Amino acid sequence: MPFPSFDRNSVKMLPLSSRENKQVFDDKKILPTAISHLASSSDTLIDEVVDRILTAKKNNKPVMLTFGAHSIKNCLAPVFIALMESGYIDHLATNGAGVIHDWEFAYQGQTSEDVQKYVSQGQFGNWHETGFYINLAINVGAYEGLGYGEAVGAFISNQGLEIPSEADLLKDISSLATTDPLKVAAAADLLEKIKSFDIPAGWLEVKYFSPEVSVQAAAYRLKIPFTSHPMIGHDIIYNHPMNSGSCIGRAAERDFLAFAENVRNLDGGVYLSIGSAVMSPMVFEKSMSIGRNVAIQNNEVIDNHYILVVDLQESHWDWTQGEPPETNPDYYLRYNKSFNRMGGAMRYLSADNRDFLLSLFQNLEKK
Repeated sequence: MPFPSFDRNSVKMLPLSSRENKQVFDDKKILPTAISHLASSSDTLIDEVVDRILTAKKNNKPVMLTFGAHSIKNCLAPVFIALMESGYIDHLATNGAGVIHDWEFAYQGQTSEDVQKYVSQGQFGNWHETGFYINLAINVGAYEGLGYGEAVGAFISNQGLEIPSEADLLKDISSLATTDPLKVAAAADLLEKIKSFDIPAGWLEVKYFSPEVSVQAAAYRLKIPFTSHPMIGHDIIYNHPMNSGSCIGRAAERDFLAFAENVRNLDGGVYLSIGSAVMSPMVFEKSMSIGRNVAIQNNEVIDNHYILVVDLQESHWDWTQGEPPETNPDYYLRYNKSFNRMGGAMRYLSADNRDFLLSLFQNLEKK
């Protein structure tokens, strides 16, 4: 007997335009040419990571950058886009919130609601356009074989979605059962949403206020992987009945495997973890494990990689000396401890993500 479950169809969704936002995108606040405020003591570490990135690029090795949602809320999209356009970054990864803030900036130029205020009103996260459109893009993307970040990036870049007809979906369901059952499942899930919301077939145009500020859209345009690594129930899009856990799973699984493939090739490459204390180390360690498993079978190694972790939390331990004892408070800086166990060279920098990313780009451009 299944446990009782909540009916999301009973939730009253309000227009996103009625929400008060704390962040308004302003590209005059953050530009790649702005002056950073990193302490001079960070210069050596910045020089080191710049040299490692340039060496990796010279040797055709991946440079991956995983970041938390605050980097998007801090209006750093121009910096991310400049890093991609200049060829310094091969892979971007974030969590579900990073996708949402990036989409909302593109859609309306604003993001970030007052959580305490709107929870007290029973309205936190219950905004129609964010839940409807992002979920629909992922549902369609899962059917098309796209990843989570790729599906949303394509949606923004194209300013719309191609909605398949019910007849085409039914044809896939009936004809592919023995040859492509995964496609059948995706078609069935999408068909259920299209019928539930009475969405007509054909091109669904969505007008964006500022699509040029979307990091996901830029990655899609530049054909650079932008992967999202969500957790069920963590993001406001789960409030909306357009949400489909199976579609989220298909798209996010594809992103995990794309992420793991670049980690598998990371020997000689660089991994930057910026303001992601949970998702980044957790996804990385599983990717490194399966990557090494395959490498060992082929008599290969993944040892000559460079990891730089950047976060605001101060650390008083020299992580080049290995892991601190359990009696040291730094032992419980989980992300440092996790990355320190991953082999290669691991460094930690306590810094604001804005200052670090600006300084990184400036110093790369000087070389």
